[in-house]
Amino acid sequence: MRRVFLEFFESVRIAVTQIRANKMRSGLTALGVVIGIVAVTLMVTAIKGIDKGIDESFSGFGDDVFYVGKWPWAGTQEWWIYRNRRDIRTTYSEPINDWIRDNPDSALVRAVPADNTRTDVVRGDLKVSGMFLSGTSHEMALVSKSDMAEGRFFNEFEDQHGSKVAVIGYDVADALFPNETPMGKTVLVRGAPFRVIGVAERQGSFLGAFSWDSSLIIPIRAYRHNIHGRDEGEVRVQYDPLRGEQARDELRGLMRRIRQLNPEDRDDFEINESTVIREQLDPIKNGIATAGLVITGLALFVGAIGIMNITYVSVKERTREIGTRKAMGARRRTILMQFLIEAVCICLVGGLIGLGLTWGLAALIVVAAPSFPIVFSPSVVLVAMSLSTLVGVTSGFLPALSASSLDPVEALRYE
Repeated sequence: MRRVFLEFFESVRIAVTQIRANKMRSGLTALGVVIGIVAVTLMVTAIKGIDKGIDESFSGFGDDVFYVGKWPWAGTQEWWIYRNRRDIRTTYSEPINDWIRDNPDSALVRAVPADNTRTDVVRGDLKVSGMFLSGTSHEMALVSKSDMAEGRFFNEFEDQHGSKVAVIGYDVADALFPNETPMGKTVLVRGAPFRVIGVAERQGSFLGAFSWDSSLIIPIRAYRHNIHGRDEGEVRVQYDPLRGEQARDELRGLMRRIRQLNPEDRDDFEINESTVIREQLDPIKNGIATAGLVITGLALFVGAIGIMNITYVSVKERTREIGTRKAMGARRRTILMQFLIEAVCICLVGGLIGLGLTWGLAALIVVAAPSFPIVFSPSVVLVAMSLSTLVGVTSGFLPALSASSLDPVEALRYE
């Protein structure tokens, strides 16, 4: 075993010496590996970034919430059917909560009303446009997974009395209250003054997805009195994530009963989930993966052919050296290991260069598109080094085998 280790480290030393002696040739040989590693690491980084961006954008909602609305979040080709549906009343949350209280074994946890619109928010001479305004109940704090950076969510008393209080997003606070705390200050929403009692923790936004950062949340009774008097919007229903199918069936039955639909009538409401948005991004991720794999495969194939050719050239150049070593007692495995490790070292150098280029490109992406999350994880390094080693072994094996099979007498006579 000790002999094998000594032979291994000696082979590494010889490989490093050969690479240093032929820097240009080794660099050009590794170019295909470099391109392949850049392609695969950028692909993995982009896919992980998309997953992280979606997770962050939906971190304030959770994966255990149904959104009962008039329109589906996907597949709205037959739009005229959805347009003619009756509006969803936010007061539907009351009979749903009554059902939950009367049925302790229900898979549903709680229902929360929500009515949403876009509006401008003003504070003195400062104004932010197109902010997402939501009127809801105090139980939204239990449904939402978003934490508070400052202050608190409004309570049941403020909810029931329609108090003019507001919880604002991070971007709203930053725009209207630069270098000062917004707590206790007043903002104007369509001319109505609302006192800020809380600031939601920064969430971030990705690919245009909704974010709490650009939102205001106020009690729904205050919303009805000051913003929109009609009872319409959506109902968000939290459920037991371990019983998702049962919860959906329960909610569908409840909604049909509340809407007084006959057995033969089609549903005139939609039960949406955040997973719909994730599924819509799957084609993007699949496209990135396909393009990355094609480029990676072509680049690594070309790189492997180049490394194999150069290794054959190296064997030819050092035929007399191989003959001398074998005449002095070197084993076949020693010669095979020497050339195999040389091919692997060239690939590993290419892999390291590729990782460096990927890191640099990722840094440029962060500067050019700050909202796109970059995930340069240890798994990316592991994938790159594993691929580099695999290419080195597969491309260097045949030349190394031919070197180890040389007859020492013929090798010493080689000119």
